[in-house]
Amino acid sequence: MKYKNIIWDLDGTLLDTLEDLADATNYALRTNGMKERTLDEVRQFVGNGVRNLIIRAVPDGEDNALFEKVFTTFKEYYIIHCQDKTTLYPGIKETLECLKQRGLKMAIVSNKLQKGVSELYEIWFKETIDIAVGERENIRRKPERDMVDIAMREMEAKAEDTVYVGDSDVDIATARNAGLDCISVLWGFRDYDFLIAHGATLFAKAPADIVDLLT
Repeated sequence: MKYKNIIWDLDGTLLDTLEDLADATNYALRTNGMKERTLDEVRQFVGNGVRNLIIRAVPDGEDNALFEKVFTTFKEYYIIHCQDKTTLYPGIKETLECLKQRGLKMAIVSNKLQKGVSELYEIWFKETIDIAVGERENIRRKPERDMVDIAMREMEAKAEDTVYVGDSDVDIATARNAGLDCISVLWGFRDYDFLIAHGATLFAKAPADIVDLLT
């Protein structure tokens, strides 16, 4: 295979987390007397960490006097309810098992809070993926390369042997900043035209396509 290592984005790539993120966002907004957001609005807000999700969801963002309260409410709710509706995308389980059998090392790198990433990892990925890196104190979030560098050090991976797989413009930029090739998936939170406009060059229409793209 051309690559020995894969770094996966989480939300919109491995897991369909949109409804749980939307429910937590709207609970936080509703609890603090603010207008709720549609599922499509939340789809556009995700991809650059949960703080940015809430900045986009709250009127006037961080300038709103209630912003920090809304953000705290969101985090407290989401930690409890992050598994209510979240599920693997069809074909992901089989693809991960296939790649594991072929000897690839794999990591998750997500802008989601580390506690949430760790919980989801234990439920869905501990049998197939080696490492899960979430948002940590004093570590810059994607699209900066810091979290990718942590994963690559733990996997003892080289850039020329590693590919990044994600569903968003943030993932394209992350791969570019880390010096990695990037596969953009078409089942996630962004569509083909959006990804093309943000520099995507290699696409997977279904998880099984990734196996073919790696050979």
